[in-house]
Amino acid sequence: MENYMHKVNYYETDKMGVTHHSNYIRWMEEARVSFLEQIGFGYTKLEEDGIISPVIGVECEYKKPTTFGDTVEIKVEVEEFKGVSLTVKYTMFNASTKELVLVGKTKHCFVNSENNLIILKKKFPDFYQKLKELSSEKE
Repeated sequence: MENYMHKVNYYETDKMGVTHHSNYIRWMEEARVSFLEQIGFGYTKLEEDGIISPVIGVECEYKKPTTFGDTVEIKVEVEEFKGVSLTVKYTMFNASTKELVLVGKTKHCFVNSENNLIILKKKFPDFYQKLKELSSEKE
């Protein structure tokens, strides 16, 4: 899997010249979208198949600030997959200094357009199997 790269834009910084903390959550989404595309299950495909994956939790541990012009390298991993819920881990580094910038997680569930939980193993076995393969939680 290729890590996702994000170059910090000027508008993402605050009055102190550092990246505003809220932007890291946006970058997690960008990296997750790229990750899902890389594994063959991009958001467009998932939504066409009737799968919606809302964020139900977010954790961020900020380690070092970034500033305008820095490039942030984001490693995405499936930390936990329970069939109806998914925890994605993000490790962010400053691409030039290799310093750890952030460790974060997002937790998701899978629902249909009526907001009913989807059992992926039954309804979407290919997607289920791919997430299981990428997870540290083996059956």
